Amino acid sequence: MANRLHVATRKGFFTLKRDGDRWETERVSFLGDPVSMVFEDSRDKALYAGLDLGHFGVKLRRSRDGGENWDELACPQYPEDATVGAPMGPPSDDAPKGKPASLSYIWSLESAGDDNPGCLWAGTIPGGLFHSDDCGDSWKLVESLWNDEKRSEWFGGGMDDPGIHSICVDPRDSNHVSVAVSCGGVWVTRDGGQTWRCRADGMRAEYMPPERANDPNIQDPHLMVLCPSDPDHYWVQHHNGVFRSTDDCESWVESQHATPSVFGFAGAVHPNDPNTAWFAPAVKDECRVPVDAKLVVTRTTDGGKTFEMLSDGLPDGPAYDIIFRHCLAVDDTGQLLVLGSSTGALWISHNGGENWRLISAHLPQIYAAKFGG
Repeated sequence: MANRLHVATRKGFFTLKRDGDRWETERVSFLGDPVSMVFEDSRDKALYAGLDLGHFGVKLRRSRDGGENWDELACPQYPEDATVGAPMGPPSDDAPKGKPASLSYIWSLESAGDDNPGCLWAGTIPGGLFHSDDCGDSWKLVESLWNDEKRSEWFGGGMDDPGIHSICVDPRDSNHVSVAVSCGGVWVTRDGGQTWRCRADGMRAEYMPPERANDPNIQDPHLMVLCPSDPDHYWVQHHNGVFRSTDDCESWVESQHATPSVFGFAGAVHPNDPNTAWFAPAVKDECRVPVDAKLVVTRTTDGGKTFEMLSDGLPDGPAYDIIFRHCLAVDDTGQLLVLGSSTGALWISHNGGENWRLISAHLPQIYAAKFGG
């Protein structure tokens, strides 16, 4: 099982270390600063932290000694002529001009495999995907995706601008990358980012007019995960449903039996069983609290045909914790799970979600929780 747990919060980056069944705080970094994303590169154990410092802008840090010391890295930067909200094509006097694109949030970080050392990907708001060949020392906007004409239809969901929050790299081939956009569907490249295809066929967006509900390019996947042992299998927690693909995102099938709600942000898939996945349901749209004020995790073990609610050890109400996108994770064994909430509570399960134990009740609001080595 994983030995460490990295937690990004509104007031710092917390690392917890496992001692048997106990989890204790090992280190606190950036205390007081909002940390939007944390990532541990399994190839060299380097830690990365994205910081959202408001007036002082977005920052990116890297540690090569487990978080004891941190180096400042160059942040992804948009070209001077990049705009958000402007239609593609030649400019005209009567066309909307858009606004300058400026990095406002690092929402996802992911590494390539051993076949592409040094390669990292970063997903940002406002909807840019960035690539690094030198472990984050420098970044380049993936202009092939940014310049796609369909990007002009992307729009913000919970955020003002579109955002790339999910990056899935095929463990068999680092040139095969899939990303999920709120709101812009799912996009896939097989040539390391030179060309892209929108692949959200089968998803539906009930927030759109009926004639556009099935348009792949305006879907709102809240989180996308793939099964490492069977990487043609993906799961998406969408704004209005749970969707699964078994054919490398070529098509998506909606699960008809997700309970107690089809809405949520977080999701995780078993590393060795693509039929098993976990979700954190909630009441959707403006409300965004647990259904009936009872916090539960739902699990399917049959590919979405049935779902069971797991709540042993979780508060049975009244509870108003919401689980953000990156706050439900599973380790390489498929047995160890973590759940972090908007109220700063952190739970752990050592048996696939059957039972949960509160390991911290008073952290700051949690933005991401990820297992490390």
